[in-house]
Amino acid sequence: MKKSGGSYRDLAIWRKALDLCKYLYQATRDFPHEERYGLTSQIRRAAISVPSNIAEGQARGGKKEFIQFLYIAKGSLAELDTQSVLALELGYINPERQQAIVVKIEELQRMIFSLIRNLRESK
Repeated sequence: MKKSGGSYRDLAIWRKALDLCKYLYQATRDFPHEERYGLTSQIRRAAISVPSNIAEGQARGGKKEFIQFLYIAKGSLAELDTQSVLALELGYINPERQQAIVVKIEELQRMIFSLIRNLRESK
C-alpha cells in the first residue's frame, strides 16, 4: 500500500473503497421507491464519501491532511455499518447481504487503521 506518493488511483485502499461503493449502489437498487431520498440516498452518499475522502486526502500531499481525511472515511464506514443494520431490520436487505457489507466495511476499517499507523510512523 502506497502512503502519499503517486496517485490515489495507485492505492489498494482506494480501489477497495470504490468496490464497496459499487456494491452498495447495487444493493440499494432494490430498496423501496419511497426510500429514494431517505435511506438509499444516505447509504449512497456515505459510500461515495469513503473513496472520495481517501482520494482527496492523498491528493493534498500532506501527511497530516491525509490522515485527517482517512479519519473522515473511517467515520463514513461507521455510518454505513449503522445504515446496513437499519436496512436489515427494515427488511430491505437479507442477512447474507448485510453480513457481506459488514465484512467489506471491517476490511476497509483495518486498512485505514494500518495506513494511518504507517503514515504516522513514516518520516
